[in-house]
Amino acid sequence: MAQTPARSGDTPEPTDLAVPGDPTASAADGEGPTGDSRPAPHDEVVRPTAPVEHVDVLVVGAGLSGIGAAARIAQDHPGLSLVILESRDALGGTWDLFRYPGVRSDSDMFTLGYRFKPWLGEKALADGPAIREYVRETAEEFGLVERIRYGHRVVGASWDSAAARWSVEALVDGEPTTYTAGFLYCCSGYYDYASGYRPTFPGEEQYAGTFVHPQEWPEDLDVSGKRVVVIGSGATAITLVPSLSSGEGAAAHVTMLQRTPTYVISIPAKDKLSLALRKVLPEMTAYQVVRWRNVLQQMAFFNVSQKFPGPVRKAVRAYTRRQLPEVDVDTHFNPPYDPWDQRFCVVPDSDLYKALRSGRASIATGRIETFTPTGIRLEGGEELEADVVVTATGLNLLAFGGIRFEVDGDEVDLPDTMAYRGLMLTGLPNFAYTIGYTNASWTLKADLVADYVSQVLGRLHGSGLRKVEVQRDPTVAEEPFMDFEAGYVLRSIDQLPKQGAESPWRLRQNYVADLRAIRGADLDDDALAWS
Repeated sequence: MAQTPARSGDTPEPTDLAVPGDPTASAADGEGPTGDSRPAPHDEVVRPTAPVEHVDVLVVGAGLSGIGAAARIAQDHPGLSLVILESRDALGGTWDLFRYPGVRSDSDMFTLGYRFKPWLGEKALADGPAIREYVRETAEEFGLVERIRYGHRVVGASWDSAAARWSVEALVDGEPTTYTAGFLYCCSGYYDYASGYRPTFPGEEQYAGTFVHPQEWPEDLDVSGKRVVVIGSGATAITLVPSLSSGEGAAAHVTMLQRTPTYVISIPAKDKLSLALRKVLPEMTAYQVVRWRNVLQQMAFFNVSQKFPGPVRKAVRAYTRRQLPEVDVDTHFNPPYDPWDQRFCVVPDSDLYKALRSGRASIATGRIETFTPTGIRLEGGEELEADVVVTATGLNLLAFGGIRFEVDGDEVDLPDTMAYRGLMLTGLPNFAYTIGYTNASWTLKADLVADYVSQVLGRLHGSGLRKVEVQRDPTVAEEPFMDFEAGYVLRSIDQLPKQGAESPWRLRQNYVADLRAIRGADLDDDALAWS
C-alpha cells in the first residue's frame, strides 16, 4: 500500500531492449565478432538479447501486500537484492485501480494498515486516495521506490532445480523480458485487474442509457440530475449509493437493485479512542492499542455469529429497523444465509441508511425480467427508470495474477497443489504468496506472511542453503481452498489450489491462532524440505 532508499545490494535497472544500431557491432571496438567491420549476411544476423537481471528476492505486485512484504524484507535483510514487478504504471494496487465515487476501505485502517506503520488519518474507513498515499509513504520510507519496475506484467515463472532459481517472464509494452530470482514472492491478490465480473442481462441490447462497471469508472461520467440504478448489494454498491446521491453533482435519484440482500452494519467514521490516545501516548503505542482492540472485537463478532447465527441475525435486523423505520427490512435486509457466511458490509456513520431515509436513494429487491429502452423491469412487474446503470456485480478471480508456473520444464497445475499455512504451495520451491483473510482485514494476514518469509530467507541465506520446498502429506484430506460463499469465489474455486483438512494445511480465518502458528512456526517442520 510504501518504501526507503536503495541499498548497495540493489541491482541496476534492467536493459530490456537489444543493442541499437548495427546488430553485429561490438560495444568495445565497433567491429563485428570476427574483427571484420562488414555486417554479416542478413539471414546470419543474431541480435544480442538484453542482460537478465538476477535478484535474491522478486516480489510480484506493488499494492498493499507487495509494498508491505518488500518493506519487511528490506528492513530485516538489507544485504539482499530485491525488485518489485508491478503490472500497472503506479503503485497502490486495488487502491489505485478503483476510482469510482466514494471508493473506500470496508475494513478499519487500524487493522488494514501495516503493523509497523501507524495509520494517522482521522477516518477509520479511509477513502482510496488516502490509502494510496499511505502505501506511497511506506514505499518511500523503506527505500522501495527505486526497486519498483512498473509496466511489468508477469506471465510465467519457471523453476530450475540445477540452478536453484526462478526464471520469471514479464511483458513490458507487449515485449518479453526476463528476471531470475532465488525466491519468488507473489503479492498480486486474487482477482483480475483487467476486468470485473459482468453478467449478461436479458434485453440489455435495447437499453438506450449508459452502462458502467465500477472497476472501469470513466473519469468524465456525469450523473448530476440523472436517474441511476446500481445493480448489486456488496461493499461497492453500498459505497456508491450514498456517494452518488449526495453532494455536488448528485444524481436525481439512486436505486440499489439487489437480487439477494446482505448484512450491513455501521461504525463511526472517526475512532474516538484513537484520537484520544494520540494526545497522551506515542503514535505507535496508541495505534497498537486500537489495532488490538479492533482485532479482538472482530474475532469476537465473527465467532459469536458462527456459533449463534439466529440471535445475531435478529439483533442486526432490529438495528436496521431502528435506522430505517419506513423501509421493508424483512424484504430488503434479510439475507438467506447466516451472518458471516459471506462478508459483512460496513458503512461509516450510517451513510447508507441516511441516503435511504432522505428519499434521494431507494432499494429494490428482485430478479431482472428484462431491460427496456428506458430502464429495467423486474419479474414482479416493478419498473426502474434509469439513465445510468452501474453494474456493481463483483470481481473475476485470477489466482496469482494468472502466472503460468513450471518446475524443471513441467507445467504446474494449481488445483493439484496444496496450501501450506496459507502462504506456500506444494510443488513450488522457494515460493510464497499473500492472500488475506475473508473475515478480517487483508493486511493482518499479509503481515504474518511477510514475517514468515523473512524467517525463511534468513535460514536460506544464513545457512548456505539454496532451496526450500513443501512436501505434501498424502494422508491429509483435500478441501476447497476457501470455505466462503462469495460469488467470485464460487465461480472460480476449481482454479485454485486445495487446502488440507488439518493443520498446517488448513487455512485458518483466525488472526490470533495464525499469530502463534505462523510467526512462531518451526522451520524444521517435517513438511519443509531444505537443501
